[in-house]
Amino acid sequence: MVDLPNGRERRIWHSFSILGLCLGTLAFAASLTPSLLPRAFFVQGILSGVSLALGYGLGVFLVWLWRYLELPEPRPSPRYYGQWAMALLCAAVAVFFLWKAAGWQNSIRELMELEPVDTAHPFKVGGIAFVLFLLLVGIGRGPKRIFSFVSGWLKRFVPRRIANVLGLAVVALLAASLVDRVLLRYALRVADSAYAELDALFEDGIERPGEALKTGGPGSLIGWDTLGRTGRSFIVEGPRRELIAAFTGRPALEPMRVYVGLRSAEDSDARARLALAELQRIGAFERSVMVVVAPTGTGWIDPEGADTLEYLHDGDTVMVAQQYSYLTSWLSLLIEPSYGAEAAHALFREVYAHWKTLPEETRPKLYLYGLSLGALSSEQSSELFDVLADPFQGALWVGPPFNSRIWRSVTSDRNAGSPAWLPRFRDGSVVRFTAQRNALDIPGAAWGPLRIVYLQYASDPVVFFDPFAWYRPPAWLVGERGPDVSPELRWYPLVTFLQLALDMALATTAPLGYGHLYAPEHYIDAWMAVTDPQGWPPAEIERLKAALAK
Repeated sequence: MVDLPNGRERRIWHSFSILGLCLGTLAFAASLTPSLLPRAFFVQGILSGVSLALGYGLGVFLVWLWRYLELPEPRPSPRYYGQWAMALLCAAVAVFFLWKAAGWQNSIRELMELEPVDTAHPFKVGGIAFVLFLLLVGIGRGPKRIFSFVSGWLKRFVPRRIANVLGLAVVALLAASLVDRVLLRYALRVADSAYAELDALFEDGIERPGEALKTGGPGSLIGWDTLGRTGRSFIVEGPRRELIAAFTGRPALEPMRVYVGLRSAEDSDARARLALAELQRIGAFERSVMVVVAPTGTGWIDPEGADTLEYLHDGDTVMVAQQYSYLTSWLSLLIEPSYGAEAAHALFREVYAHWKTLPEETRPKLYLYGLSLGALSSEQSSELFDVLADPFQGALWVGPPFNSRIWRSVTSDRNAGSPAWLPRFRDGSVVRFTAQRNALDIPGAAWGPLRIVYLQYASDPVVFFDPFAWYRPPAWLVGERGPDVSPELRWYPLVTFLQLALDMALATTAPLGYGHLYAPEHYIDAWMAVTDPQGWPPAEIERLKAALAK
């Protein structure tokens, strides 16, 4: 027979909401189901603890609303038998879902060619979740006490309902002020400072180039020490002319790369003018292919995207980029998304203005490229009416964030019957989408003068995060499902939103070729469609894919 609580233990037990525990348990259980990416046990524990606290908070709010509306309340069962029965039922549900968690994680891991796990570490997950739940509940009761104090004091002067509304407003203002002005801003200053120091570091093996045609080298208009860590890596790394020629058996040129760091000039306009001057210095406009690159938040440019382009065009290329932030893409996306757009627009404006003055028959073909936040920024680097009279040749946008304007518009207006994770847009003459399996060769479709390709994986949470997933299923969960999305994935109110938000923050933890890590072989298909390089029979393309995949 169960010993009933008494005294202080009874008061503690009675302080918890039974409805809150029930809804919290349901949210905890739903959080154990799969989302887009596999999760380690400590990540799962954090997610489950937050979900448990969120569900509990919702239950507490519903009870408060019920009482506020002065609706009749059910009588508590004698000797707390009902509460104990409900608590045991909640525990049974939690245990069952913890037991199923390993299978759900394996449903993702199998699709991503990862080794299956034998256990989801249910005791560790449950322990982390329970401790975090208690911590969050304790924090959450602070505003409740403030509300009770403020509303109780106001009731001496104004009607009860008005006092409650004013008390709630005071709590909301205090919370918003604390988060925005204290915690968030302090955290951002710390993050920006930390990433700035990291960016300034000189990595082992990355030495100043000795060639005059390299950014930061002899005669360069851009100081080597101003490029930042990511910029220096971009300039030095990548295939050299000899390596390209050895692979293709054809003569090759040394690929050109120009990069301007945040420390290279005082603002984005000045950096863009500096980039153009550097391009003119090295004779970049004599190359066949020119790509204006929008990097990710830290200034990083994916070597998989850069290297593949240079191989496909025998090094007869030039890529130019400018840094606009130190923060990682997901932080920049949440905090300063406009910075990237401003920098991308400034750079494109300078390059395009000079490019269109050149003879059409001798100037390079001009393209745009961006990955992640770079794709969002690159989308906004030009306006249609500014380039309509003399358009550039195309764009490759990889892993575009969910709030990318053109991507969102095209996906929303996709042809009927095509899935949201791989849309088809009108006749395919301007915009096409692809993923792990090449979907760019559309029967009966012919490219127009401007080619835009979106490379995106169905398992990429940066692309398919849905800010409205807290109350409705995302479009990509309706109908045909992506090949790298678990068939066990289901939509749950609130919880799916939390799962996708966590997936987005951890998007680059997926294996290469899934999530937000794009593989070179998939870049090759995309660059082939956008830039149309010549002299590559299918067998040689497959050989290049195999070589770069290693």
